[in-house]
Amino acid sequence: MVLSQKSPLGIVLLALFGTIEAAPAGGAYVNAPTPKLWDCRTGAHPPALKASGVSVVLRQPIFPKSNPRTSMKPEQIWQAALGELQLETTRATFNTWLRDTRLVAYEDGVFVIGVRNGYAKDWLENRLAPTIRRILARLAKRTVEVRFTVREEASPDPPSPLLLSSSPPAPATETCPLNPRYTFETFVVGPENRLAYAAAQAVAERPGDGYNPLFIYGGTGLGKTHLLHAIGHVCQAHGRRVLYVPTETFTNDLIEAIRTGTTEAFREVYRTVEVLLVDDIQFIAGKEATQEEFFHTFNALHDNGAQIVISSDRRPRAMPMLEDRLRSRFEWGLMVDVPPPTLETRIAILQRKAEVRGADIPEETLYFIAQRVQTNVRELEGVLNKLLILAQLHQEELSIHLAQAALEDIAAA
Repeated sequence: MVLSQKSPLGIVLLALFGTIEAAPAGGAYVNAPTPKLWDCRTGAHPPALKASGVSVVLRQPIFPKSNPRTSMKPEQIWQAALGELQLETTRATFNTWLRDTRLVAYEDGVFVIGVRNGYAKDWLENRLAPTIRRILARLAKRTVEVRFTVREEASPDPPSPLLLSSSPPAPATETCPLNPRYTFETFVVGPENRLAYAAAQAVAERPGDGYNPLFIYGGTGLGKTHLLHAIGHVCQAHGRRVLYVPTETFTNDLIEAIRTGTTEAFREVYRTVEVLLVDDIQFIAGKEATQEEFFHTFNALHDNGAQIVISSDRRPRAMPMLEDRLRSRFEWGLMVDVPPPTLETRIAILQRKAEVRGADIPEETLYFIAQRVQTNVRELEGVLNKLLILAQLHQEELSIHLAQAALEDIAAA
């Protein structure tokens, strides 16, 4: 069917979208100078057009190519915002709630962010919306609004391994997924983290045999989570049932199980895995009910020969509000620390991450960044992300001058 601009439907399309032209498949192309925002996730058309049997194809993206007040495109603004959020939030918060978000629509200062499920939507609206709005407004150079929506391909269930039925638990990585980038192959080994790396590899190859639990401790952003995920990948490849969970999620799941009377289902999930990877266990200190439940979970898994790997920002003895019975169990196996990376390791980390991004960054620029970011790997990655965004935005080379601009926030702090 070929549309005429004089036909009734053609007149409607002109009024809605702009100009039209015939499409080879019997539909119509619509050239839309100002596209209407119907459904930015699927590109769905208004019901009236669907019913007509005419195929309508938007020639422009659902959101404008750029914000008129800044030369950055909406997608670039969101990626830059994620880079800053990675620096402003904790690793657990960023990985759990922000890393897999997507910009699904933008119109007239309104950013619509797609999230995995309703639980993530509520959490971001209640906890991080003001921070996200502030960062977006500064990058977009205008007043903005931010809205969260559940992506259609995501499940509406909370991001929790908790099951509300008596059916066998699914692998926890379905709801707390392992990061595909966090493998042993992508971990940069230096003299300071070699012991932790070797211990993690040994546990991954022979879980439950020897170092159980494996307790990895060190400052924020030094690679502890990376090692936990790497262990999980190897164990999964060997057919093991793996559960990776931040301590915050374990606590929230327990609270929800108590509230809904589903503690047996909760225990069925956590106590039947073969490998339990618990991140940031320091957050359990001072929470009596959570410590009680984790104590029994630990015992059940250990008695069954399951491997337990725990990460923390400090040694067990440095947690004054941690119960003695848990402290002693955390020290049963092997404790290894992950110190801050040396200058050489920091440069190697930047080189590896630049290669992954397909960026050719001069050695002097990498050295300049590595000299000034000495605290953790997460900050290194955040600065690198900002550097690449600035280079794309200003069409500049990846120079020391541009690196200075990327380091402004850290210098101010």
